[in-house]
Amino acid sequence: MATRDDDQAPFQQFNGAIPARIGVVQYERGGTWVIVAHGPYDLDSIGPLAQALETAAAKHPRVVVDASGVSFADSTFLNLLLATHQLTDLRLAAPTPQLRRILEITAADSLLDVRPTVEDALT
Repeated sequence: MATRDDDQAPFQQFNGAIPARIGVVQYERGGTWVIVAHGPYDLDSIGPLAQALETAAAKHPRVVVDASGVSFADSTFLNLLLATHQLTDLRLAAPTPQLRRILEITAADSLLDVRPTVEDALT
């Protein structure tokens, strides 16, 4: 079951879930909890994603973050991923080029399980 964190009209579909303009969609697939992060993430906008990841990490042994819709990410987003990685088997799927560059520069890609697609992250 997919859930949206607000009532804004969707504008694009990501991996079967329809996110809000800026927001988080969550669903279960094949025994794995998937969180679709969409929009820009910084200190002012990280709250809904942080709450979703905290809840998912407490309830699910594996969590996939579909990052294909992340339009901006700073150290706040990166720190959230690293913290969540400590709590569950976190897999980051389909990072955007900007996010992939941050992961490479900080060497976080050597700590996090980064996969090219959500399908790959589910296996």
